[in-house]
Amino acid sequence: MKKLLKAGIASFLIAVSGMAFAGGGKESEKPLIQDGVLKIGMEVGYPPFEYFDKDGKTPIGFDVELGKAVAEKLGLKPEFIDTAWDGIFAGVDTKKYDCIMSAVTITEERKAKYGFAGPYIGNGQSIVILKDSTLGIKSPEDCKGLRVGYQAETTSDIFMTKKAEGGLKFEPCEYDKVMNAFDDLRLGRCDAVCADSLVSVDYVAKEDSPFVIVWQGVPDEFFGVCLKKDNAELQKMLSKAIAELFKEGKIKEISMKIFNMDMVSNIQ
Repeated sequence: MKKLLKAGIASFLIAVSGMAFAGGGKESEKPLIQDGVLKIGMEVGYPPFEYFDKDGKTPIGFDVELGKAVAEKLGLKPEFIDTAWDGIFAGVDTKKYDCIMSAVTITEERKAKYGFAGPYIGNGQSIVILKDSTLGIKSPEDCKGLRVGYQAETTSDIFMTKKAEGGLKFEPCEYDKVMNAFDDLRLGRCDAVCADSLVSVDYVAKEDSPFVIVWQGVPDEFFGVCLKKDNAELQKMLSKAIAELFKEGKIKEISMKIFNMDMVSNIQ
């Protein structure tokens, strides 16, 4: 806190707070920032998980569909808040939103700082090039001496950084959004893109796509809903909602709509 409260005022606030929580138990916060609303943070620039529709205003994608389904299951109104990836975790820390649904990989490092509900889908890394490329890239190791694009501060960044630490020499091309990496690949400004397989599948499947996936790793990471670590009540609510949506086949339905295939049942 920027300001210090005088002892008398502090005592008064503590007393009032104690009255607000009947039973005189340990003080706790409400699970939601705003009653009746599930505020969801996401970086709207990561297709097919979250991106803007043709109107440039309406967010669509897998995580948007999931967010709506989870909110409906909880009897809440979903509110999507577009946030740059490099500040997305700070947003949940400062209560800008209740949770993050934005293709967030569950890692041990993140679990030490945040709570998670899920997972709801599995993922691995992939290498994408242009269909008419003559570079002969078939694996990450074939990117030696080439320009490799990926979104900064993501698991693709971590993957390529580990390759570099292992001796693979390439020219890293970092982007704030994955779509910018694919745009530059299309324009010949980089030679290959390293991205989540789930993202690459979407780009390759588009009609008249100039891209092709030349390598896919075994799924070794899973996406979950991220929230404040001490918000146990919301974590329980979200986990229950996701479990019920799996049981009802709703998450599979979302997968079929977005990917035209079942990409979720194998994690249950």
